[in-house]
Amino acid sequence: MKIAYLDCFSGISGDMFLAALVDAGIPFSILQESVATLGIDARLVLHRVNRSGIDAAKVDVLVGDGRSTEEVFADSSAASAQLAHAGTHEHSHASDHDHSHGNLHEHSHGRSLSVIQEIIGNSGLSLPVQSLALKAFELLGKAESNIHNVPIESIHFHEVGAVDAIADIVATAAGCHWLGVERWICSPLNVGGGHVHCAHGKFPVPAPATLELLRNFPIYSGGQKKELVTPTGAALLRALDASPSDWPAMRMTATGYGAGSRDLPGQPNVLRLVVGESSAAPAHQAHGDLETGTKVGVIETTIDDATPELISYIADHLLSAGASDVYRTSVQMKKGRAGTLLTILCTPARAQELQRILFTESTTLGLRYREEQKLALARETVSVETQWGAIRIKVGSLGDAVVNAAPEYEDCRLAAARHSVPLKRVMQAALNAYLSKEAGEARS
Repeated sequence: MKIAYLDCFSGISGDMFLAALVDAGIPFSILQESVATLGIDARLVLHRVNRSGIDAAKVDVLVGDGRSTEEVFADSSAASAQLAHAGTHEHSHASDHDHSHGNLHEHSHGRSLSVIQEIIGNSGLSLPVQSLALKAFELLGKAESNIHNVPIESIHFHEVGAVDAIADIVATAAGCHWLGVERWICSPLNVGGGHVHCAHGKFPVPAPATLELLRNFPIYSGGQKKELVTPTGAALLRALDASPSDWPAMRMTATGYGAGSRDLPGQPNVLRLVVGESSAAPAHQAHGDLETGTKVGVIETTIDDATPELISYIADHLLSAGASDVYRTSVQMKKGRAGTLLTILCTPARAQELQRILFTESTTLGLRYREEQKLALARETVSVETQWGAIRIKVGSLGDAVVNAAPEYEDCRLAAARHSVPLKRVMQAALNAYLSKEAGEARS
């Protein structure tokens, strides 16, 4: 199983996560294209920085006039101070201070969740990327809604809805999808200390929204009087269903260091990302070389009184909420009625939330839930070069023998659309490139 470990000894933010992905080997072009398709007049730039002796990647967001969002925020903060001095009240929410690119205040109004959903939904992003990005924003909205005790749609994302945060979240979602990790794990989180200044006053670190999002995560303060975990960083951890843990047993294949905006005295201000294959001992070895240590939750219900449109909507909703797969089977129910067997596969940790959605959104009065042992080929993802760019290949092995290799559909789809060539041609070229690469390695 491919896993990734986020070492949050200096916290986590959206831009740190994004930079760590790039440093771990995600093609920067994938992230740039994900932001370009949003139509928000922003672009990403990549450079190298040194944080207390650690060479790290740093990703900035530039707005239409070529300034970084940090520069825009500085101008916005000055304007806000003048407004405050004149007695004008500006409403905003908990902000991403030290690690983020800054917070673009929209003085007359902010972006509601529905506006952000429209921006992402109307983009050319693949559905898995859209789902992860939207889930992060929905978690942010829910956290703010709980804090202020108001409906989620009345929340306006003045800071986390700014151009930089939208770019960070969407590009991080694209990078995580490209990486193909099956399980995300994070260390205990250093949240920092001191205070953050919000429109409602001065709050101790962690900011209220951050603290709400970090429920059940182990947190501590390493003594730095800075905000080290931002709401955006916390929302991405929650959206990825990251499991808090110490270092997992793994065979490491890649590492990446993503830099925060500021130097911290005596401590590298970086997020460390470690990618590899799980080497945890499986639950049993009855199936030889197959991976057998993973549990999968199975939720099932039969429905005979819902329209196809409703069932399709529910399936999309469940996938967006973290289901691994949702499929429908036509069945004959009692009294000869035609019905649908709806089956949802998920991690056991997501089962309760998905069951709640199924009861809330569907017409069912009951469901079945069980956990089963998952049998899987040992898998890895490799990248090959084609004339239309890099394409990922999913490789499945039984012992030392490769028994399956398939091009990643989303990579092929995007390449076909970008270069106006048939999808089947891109898929065949990617597979040929992989086979040629394997043959060359075998000869050597």
